[in-house]
Amino acid sequence: MHLKKILSFAVAVLFAMSLGACSSAKGPAEQALKAAEDALNAGKADAMKFIPEQVKAAEDALNSAKDAFAKKDYPAATKAATDVSAKVKDFPAAVAAKKTELTKAWEEQSQLLPNMIASIKSRVDVLSKSRKLPANLDKEKFEGAKNGLAEIEKAWEEASGAFKAGGLAEALAKAKSVKEKAVEIMTTLGMQVPEAAKS
Repeated sequence: MHLKKILSFAVAVLFAMSLGACSSAKGPAEQALKAAEDALNAGKADAMKFIPEQVKAAEDALNSAKDAFAKKDYPAATKAATDVSAKVKDFPAAVAAKKTELTKAWEEQSQLLPNMIASIKSRVDVLSKSRKLPANLDKEKFEGAKNGLAEIEKAWEEASGAFKAGGLAEALAKAKSVKEKAVEIMTTLGMQVPEAAKS
């Protein structure tokens, strides 16, 4: 009977110790979670425009940390939250690298596309004044090319506007569609497509 009491007491002490350990780990886990969430919220807006995959990875890690915390696995929650903070610290360098990459790509397009548009415009002007269209170009195709020219001129203006507003990814997406359409029009008009536009 005496032994039973001792065992019961030992179990009670161990339980109390484990509760103490849990509660002592809870505080740091809470702090780590809050710090991770604050850091992610602060760095997310700009990063979403350039590195959405990395933002998603940080959000997933934060959700894992919250899940661990809800299950009272405070050490795992602290570790996962610390990982989030580390991921967020990488955002500025990754954003800067992506901006550099996109700006370089934009510069290439802004040298190529206005020249292509000007060449198409010149060709359309010449053909408009001509009494007879080339053998491989009927009136319907020519009208389609003229309409296409108006479309790409407008789209290029929109792309340039997006670039000036800081929307690099949007500007490049628009520039890509301008290039594809310009290549299509040049081919229809029997023009030579620049090598740079083929890639």
